[in-house]
Amino acid sequence: MDFTLLYIVLSNFIVSLISLVGVITLSINDKTLNKIVFYLVSFAAGALIGGGFLHLLPEAVEKINSLNIYIILIIGFICFFIFEKLLDYHQCHNVEKDHICEQHSFKWLNLIGDGIHNFTDGLVIAVSFISSFQLGFVATILVIAHEIPQEIGDFGVLIYGGFSKKRALFFNFLTALTAIGGGIFGYYLLYSLLSISPYLLAFSAGGFIYIAAADLIPELKKENSGKKTTFISILFIIGIFLMWFFKVIFV
Repeated sequence: MDFTLLYIVLSNFIVSLISLVGVITLSINDKTLNKIVFYLVSFAAGALIGGGFLHLLPEAVEKINSLNIYIILIIGFICFFIFEKLLDYHQCHNVEKDHICEQHSFKWLNLIGDGIHNFTDGLVIAVSFISSFQLGFVATILVIAHEIPQEIGDFGVLIYGGFSKKRALFFNFLTALTAIGGGIFGYYLLYSLLSISPYLLAFSAGGFIYIAAADLIPELKKENSGKKTTFISILFIIGIFLMWFFKVIFV
């Protein structure tokens, strides 16, 4: 019996639950929350870099050892950049006064961007599980790693845009469920088009690397404290190491 679809749906549902991470903010003050998010960002950045270079890209190259794979990775990187620019979709952990987040309409733009992004995450998980259970498991961990700080940031944007905490949680979870739709769509599409899965893996690797390099790492560079810089550097390395470790133990 093929449990692939079950794994895809279950993994995407677990990822969707991450959107409810905003619940913890109900009892945490802003200062503590900012510290938690910052450390999660450092770990997520390392996990995304490690996952892109040590899991997704090698898997794609193993299936099709061609220069085209690297071109697709670059295209993925560029597409995520364009997508972010078009929707002004960013982590927005610390909203500035003169930032577009100040406009209340931004919350709807953020929700649209988040929904599309989560649908893409669902596709990535589907592609990965169809390739192998190992890759599916790693892809799920990677998505969770970058979703935790991102969802906390998105929750903050919705609150800043005028939503109540309960309404922000509801809409954040609603957009997160698009990941399940992306997973199911990817499952039925890719079983008939398995030949394109290596290219989708490379495209996803480019996206993960972009998120880490363009969104998360720049946040880490803002820290000037020597002690905190050392700590976040260690967390960044741990994120990469864990991706290498998963690669080794599942070989």
